[in-house]
Amino acid sequence: MTGQEKDPGDQDPLVKGVRLRGDRHRRWLREGDPSVTRRLAQIGVLGWIIVVPMLIAIFLGRWLDKTFNSGLFWTAPLLMLGLALGCWSGWKWMKSA
Repeated sequence: MTGQEKDPGDQDPLVKGVRLRGDRHRRWLREGDPSVTRRLAQIGVLGWIIVVPMLIAIFLGRWLDKTFNSGLFWTAPLLMLGLALGCWSGWKWMKSA
């Protein structure tokens, strides 16, 4: 195998998952269980990852509604979009952690 060829197992999601699990297990053996404060910090970060896009969407929606005098026409759908984006970002962050 030359240096430019890739292992066929690198494309398989099962192999990737097993390697990720093994890496996490080795890190756990090396570092031990995370402390309570670390877990609380992770929960706090996850909350902000979800809330910040929602707040940005609300502010943008309210500004658009004031500009076009449209009630809640922009705020409601942008809030849902912000929630979806925040949940997706939180999901991606949790899978990488």
